[in-house]
Amino acid sequence: AAKRPRCCHRSRVSEAIRSRILSRELREGEVLPTETELARQFAVNRSTVREALRKLESGGLLGRRRGGKRLVVTRPTRETFGGGFSQALTLHRARVVDVWEALQAVQPGIAAAAAERRSAGALAKLEAVTVRFATRQGERDAAVADVAEFFDALCEACANPVFQLLNEPLLRLLKPSLAVIID
Repeated sequence: AAKRPRCCHRSRVSEAIRSRILSRELREGEVLPTETELARQFAVNRSTVREALRKLESGGLLGRRRGGKRLVVTRPTRETFGGGFSQALTLHRARVVDVWEALQAVQPGIAAAAAERRSAGALAKLEAVTVRFATRQGERDAAVADVAEFFDALCEACANPVFQLLNEPLLRLLKPSLAVIID
């Protein structure tokens, strides 16, 4: 029988571990077995396991605790998700007007959810950003940061993880263009 290419083994290993994480068989914070143990479980070389783990780590499903050597199951951050999605939008030639249109479609839902679910702390944060923005007339770079922070605070107040994940890449792409929009 012909040997399978190493890339197939790596994909099989990473997909099996990914499935265990997504099914919550492996829970957030749980330490993974050693590379040697995983290599034995999957009947592959340790280097194949290492490559599979790197792929999962770059996707935000695995990480290391501060000062730790062992990999643990993690949850991808909004920044990790947002960065990958922003890259995809850029590669698909999403224009500023496309991002703005998407924000116009999404932001009313975020605002409605925030109005219903906001906490006193979230409301105070929104008010602070609004006041700061209003007092910085003529300071374009600060105003850009304030507008982006307002959208982030509004989304945080909505307490909806789907909106939060959707909002991140759109704002990431919009931030460079906010200066032009504000002008």
